[in-house]
Amino acid sequence: MSLLFTGLAAFPLTPADAAGIVDVEAVGLAVDRLAAAQVDAIGLLGSTGTYAYLDRSERMRAVSAALEAANGRVSVIVGIGALRTTWAQELAVDAERSGAAGLLMAPISYTPLTPVEAAHHYRTVAGSTGLPLCIYNNPSTTRFVFSDDLIAELAGVPNIAAIKMPLPANREFAGELARLKNRVPPDFRIGYSGDWGAADALLAGGDSWYSVVGGLLPAQALQLTRAAQARDAGEVRRLDAAFQPLWTLFKKHGGLRVMYEVADQLSLPSGEPPLPVRRIGSGFADAVATALAGLTNL
Repeated sequence: MSLLFTGLAAFPLTPADAAGIVDVEAVGLAVDRLAAAQVDAIGLLGSTGTYAYLDRSERMRAVSAALEAANGRVSVIVGIGALRTTWAQELAVDAERSGAAGLLMAPISYTPLTPVEAAHHYRTVAGSTGLPLCIYNNPSTTRFVFSDDLIAELAGVPNIAAIKMPLPANREFAGELARLKNRVPPDFRIGYSGDWGAADALLAGGDSWYSVVGGLLPAQALQLTRAAQARDAGEVRRLDAAFQPLWTLFKKHGGLRVMYEVADQLSLPSGEPPLPVRRIGSGFADAVATALAGLTNL
């Protein structure tokens, strides 16, 4: 099951209106594009998929539409993060019944979690389903940091098969990967988010790239991923250089806001950002168009 968390996992937007009603036809279109591009997996209802802003019924409408569009061509990993453990369990069961291949869960909280509480949360949810689960280590939004000890503990839990890591502050991917892999089972997969660090993460031996840009530009993201898997550092650097203008926008504005503008420029339905999140103001479209221009001929 760890092969599910290897390679390029593309995270699309979840098109919906400002009230959080999902456009299932647009979800199907997004998934069909990614399946046709032959990404390794689709990360549905990740942060770029605005899962935290959608209620259970709308999440499952998105899941049903995505799995129908995928039609077995690509594995779909479903985000199930929720404030309460019981809610996350319900979402896990819903995703499994719908035919998802795996799960992704962040430790969402209002009251900051302790490591003991987080461990219990993950053990309980993992035990409620037969699907492999990926830990979503995203301290920038959850304010929870997984220690090496906690990662090692959870890696031994049945069904917990992978972790999605943030970029290390010092960009020391090789050291972090060596340290963690020394403490987890051999088939436990360690991947990274933070698109501007993907080149370094993959070249250092990261198992997967959990990609925001891959949700709308899968061909270009796959080129970078395959070059890294082939250990072609020169080609990886060439491709990453072409992405740099987009990475600059990601770091300044956040990937979610940038992706809404990218979708508009690709004439793909994206709906509206979930209020209170809003689109970036005037003048931003030109910057995105310039960034995209450097990626069209890769």
